Amino acid sequence: MQPEPDVASPVSADPELADLAWRVREGVGRLNWRMRAERDPNGPGPAVLAVLSRLYRAGTHTPTELAEAERLQPQSLTRILAWVTERGLVTRSPDPEDGRRSLVSITPDGLAVLREYSVRRERWLAGAIEATLSPTERQLLKLASDLMLRVADA
Repeated sequence: MQPEPDVASPVSADPELADLAWRVREGVGRLNWRMRAERDPNGPGPAVLAVLSRLYRAGTHTPTELAEAERLQPQSLTRILAWVTERGLVTRSPDPEDGRRSLVSITPDGLAVLREYSVRRERWLAGAIEATLSPTERQLLKLASDLMLRVADA
């Protein structure tokens, strides 16, 4: 059986650029998947970690803003907020501009949970880099990571 022809428009007229885009996407995706596997199976799930990370990086949000930013259904976010509030990982306070809304902020305990998750992933990554890359390859990876940050910020 013949595979379906690719009907999507080409990524780039430059085949080398198209190949590079694929390699970067594939590498980032696989690395992200592998690093997520490093979370504690008894700890918070990916959606909880995403909410804590959003609150850490972007500051206080209303529940509606959080749901939109994380592309969560309001019902799912309600369960997540109940779970993290019960464990003291976030606080909810009335919005001074609109008392019908609440503001959600990460707590020091929430930061500790997030940091523990980050340290676990970084520890795995440092070990994988040490075990698989030569010193020269490590320098190349450092350069590549700086370039990826520039591209991400573009």
